[in-house]
Amino acid sequence: MRASRALAVAAAACVAVGLSAPLAAAGGDNNQNTGPINISVNPQAVHPGGILTITVQGCHRGGTVSSSVFPTTNLSGNQGGRATATARVNDNATPGQYHLSVRCNDNPQVATQQFTVLPARGAQGGLGGSVGPSSTEMALGGGLVAAAAVGGTLFIARRRRVISGKV
Repeated sequence: MRASRALAVAAAACVAVGLSAPLAAAGGDNNQNTGPINISVNPQAVHPGGILTITVQGCHRGGTVSSSVFPTTNLSGNQGGRATATARVNDNATPGQYHLSVRCNDNPQVATQQFTVLPARGAQGGLGGSVGPSSTEMALGGGLVAAAAVGGTLFIARRRRVISGKV
């Protein structure tokens, strides 16, 4: 009786280990490639010429990011399956909604994410003629011109008297 009981326990243990091994192999490997998931774009909206930072999970050996408004950029992979890339949006990109595509080097799946290109901003080269004078600046400038005119007139009037010799 003891032998049959031990044999039943041993058989049950072998069955339990045999059935749990495929489950452990399927879900326990951190290096399993699931393809590109959890794509984040920062910032979500950018002006032409701006920089986008793309972060992707699932690309253990890097990959590529492509879009119609920036050149194809390589993802840098790491052990945690998290890869990043930076892309500069073209200066001549027109405003609107665009998609970027992510493809991992070790997986044929392609994932997309949407981002926005905002209208271009004008050059900010200082005030140099791009802003009109305020009323305070106009009053100050007018006062300086008037003071210069009065001072110049007095200088010329005094100079004439000294030159002619008459006081």
